[in-house]
Amino acid sequence: MTDVDISPATAIAHLARRAPLTMSIRYEDRTLTAAQVHDEAARLAGVLAAAGVTLGDRVAYLGSNSPTLLLTLLACARLGAVFVPLNVRLVAGEIRYVLARCGAHTVLVEADLADRCEPITRKTPVRRWLLADDGASGAPPAPRPGWARTTDVGGLGDAPPALPRTFDDLAVLMHTSGTTGRPKGVMLTHGNLWWSAVNIDEVFDTRNDDVNLAVAPLFHIGGLNAFTLRTLVRGGTVVVRRRFDAERTLADLARHHVTSVFGVPVMFAAVARCPGFGDADLSGVRAAIVAGAPVPAPLIAEYADRGMLLQQAWGMTETAPAATYLPASRTRDKAGSAGVPMPYTRIRLVDPVSGRDIDDTRTAGELLVHGPNVTPGYWDDPDATRAAFTDDGWLRTGDLAERDSEGFISIVGRRTEVINSGGENVYPMEVERALRILPGVTDVAVVGVPDPVWGETVAAVLECPDGAAPSLEDVREVAARTIARYKLPTRVISVRELPRDATGKVDRCALRAVALCG
Repeated sequence: MTDVDISPATAIAHLARRAPLTMSIRYEDRTLTAAQVHDEAARLAGVLAAAGVTLGDRVAYLGSNSPTLLLTLLACARLGAVFVPLNVRLVAGEIRYVLARCGAHTVLVEADLADRCEPITRKTPVRRWLLADDGASGAPPAPRPGWARTTDVGGLGDAPPALPRTFDDLAVLMHTSGTTGRPKGVMLTHGNLWWSAVNIDEVFDTRNDDVNLAVAPLFHIGGLNAFTLRTLVRGGTVVVRRRFDAERTLADLARHHVTSVFGVPVMFAAVARCPGFGDADLSGVRAAIVAGAPVPAPLIAEYADRGMLLQQAWGMTETAPAATYLPASRTRDKAGSAGVPMPYTRIRLVDPVSGRDIDDTRTAGELLVHGPNVTPGYWDDPDATRAAFTDDGWLRTGDLAERDSEGFISIVGRRTEVINSGGENVYPMEVERALRILPGVTDVAVVGVPDPVWGETVAAVLECPDGAAPSLEDVREVAARTIARYKLPTRVISVRELPRDATGKVDRCALRAVALCG
């Protein structure tokens, strides 16, 4: 089985032969059939080969969502190279660090981001800098000194034969956000990507002719591999949007007959606030994953009333992406739960100190994961890899979770974010859940701040877009209905918008600064 060719480039080649007129990608006013995707990916592979890219070389891509990003992934697979998508929010120094760390051979950069890279072009080991065409402008990017344009290098006739890719071959290096330190390169094999798709197809209502809306960033694992890649290679249509816009997303869900979509809670919440949401018929969306942050129960209910069942999932870059999911039939009564393990993924809860397995209900433990979708480790970082895995191969996620009586898990926080107040552990997500029902509050995040008496105390930062914030007394009264008094916030700060990273997750470092200043 290990020598089976599971390359996405091979899958696209089969699709181009079997059903060449399949509408594979829609992007702005451009469409690409399966045959065109195959030909353009092959041509781009020729460009990379002409630049000197060979088996195992790392090829980085800096740009927003576009067909070219997906074509670069396919071209890398064809050559046996490793695709390295870069977060478009990175500044020059961060880009330099990631490129040096992974030893990137070639970098494709969208024209509007080239200025950001100019200061580092001679300070990295990168051999070729290429200007990438986003596929929407209608004309290749303007020439730039020291750069080559992908439209000027190589061609379809120069594309080498596609190399077969098997389960253990490295496919993607995807870097962690680095909010608690330097980014780490998560190694994802072709097997990791393939098994993740198998997991998703087992438990979500996906089909070969799906229409997937790719509006979450494709340089993150949820945007790339929750639905997008599987839809592309199985014969569906991927509607690619460069970036998220709430009103356009609401229109897209209906206009393009979207059947699958991935997003983080803040994206779905923004769509729900759009005029016309209350009248929208979203029942055509059969598979919708919401992940990346806690999901408010009222948000689940809002979408269910429109005929669209948001299925919460939990995962991380290291699990490519999902390790657990909430069945569609339980979205209402289990709202807020991360669900149960994916079919080909196992989980355990263990005591963070002793490592003892926790089987009790409502007892928090660190979540451990094992399965063929789990990364083999971190690029060129054996120490981080050893620290991340147990001796018997389970990934230590750092997330704390608890089970209910039916075996459904709920994430309660991160090991590093537990608040110790007077010797008692307070899990931020437990407090956040209690406060999400506050009127006028669209989201809430909780952190620990220093306290001279208790060591740490609970600070709640409330997102109040209208500026009308509840008082500390009101906050404590609402929270006391569902959580113990030692968990109640002693400090409340209101902001119009919580600080977030590119994935929509709350930026905990920036949040702590807000709480301390408030």
